[in-house]
Amino acid sequence: IDVAVIWISHLDVVNLTLGLGLPEPSVLQPVWDYFLQYHQAELRSPLFPVVISVSTYLLLVTLYTLLDVLAPSWPTLNRYKLHPDRPVTWDNIWTTLGLTVYNHLVYVFPATVGQWLWRPPIPLPRKAPTLTSFLLGILGCTVVFDFQYYLWHLLHHRVPWLYRTFHAMHHQYLQPFSLVTQYLSAWELISVGFWTTVDPLLLQCHCLTTWGFMMFTICVSTEDHCGYDFPWSLHRLVPFGLWGGPPKHDAHHQMPGTNFAPFFSHWDWLGGTNMDNTRE
Repeated sequence: IDVAVIWISHLDVVNLTLGLGLPEPSVLQPVWDYFLQYHQAELRSPLFPVVISVSTYLLLVTLYTLLDVLAPSWPTLNRYKLHPDRPVTWDNIWTTLGLTVYNHLVYVFPATVGQWLWRPPIPLPRKAPTLTSFLLGILGCTVVFDFQYYLWHLLHHRVPWLYRTFHAMHHQYLQPFSLVTQYLSAWELISVGFWTTVDPLLLQCHCLTTWGFMMFTICVSTEDHCGYDFPWSLHRLVPFGLWGGPPKHDAHHQMPGTNFAPFFSHWDWLGGTNMDNTRE
């Protein structure tokens, strides 16, 4: 009810400002006001970004793993799998889940406790970002992250020692599924976490934009590894083949010398490492 009242009041202000020709306030302001009023302590905690990141990932892999379990006996679902004749086994699930839990207990949890102990509470601005700055901020961070990981990924494939030591673990599975997303060495997990944290700071994003970017990268990274090519997959919605999606990342696991960029396709086009594998 409180959210509805805030939102209705906000719409009245929007109508008034539009009628007077004044700048329109952010459509995100009512939501941000609600968070500040009722959840400010949680939002200011250094633990909050970790909590939303881990929660988002666990929710997504739970949903995709449920699909993996159902797919062999559900032909309508199984036909969207990139490898319908190769079901995900329980051994695959427990092995990847075990490393995920280990990484979070040994690396993520101590880092989280360290932030909680030594990092001061996050200052929260009173104003929400405009919808345009929110979306452009997420897009900008995604473009920067995509370039960073492309270089990291390319380097760790081209230098044999780096591949064997840090990245080969991720390629143990030739047909990725959602839990392979974080089937990573500690170094790779730390690298990804570092860029995800630093890029919004470099672009001076609002904290709401930062959290949106974190959740977005987890969503698209998990989709890239899910092993499904649904009609609503992001690579089918973004025009001109600019977004790689599950087929291209699956092709990377099949042919490790291709498709190094995590999200977009342009760096692989320019670098001559693009490999199309889109199902019709």
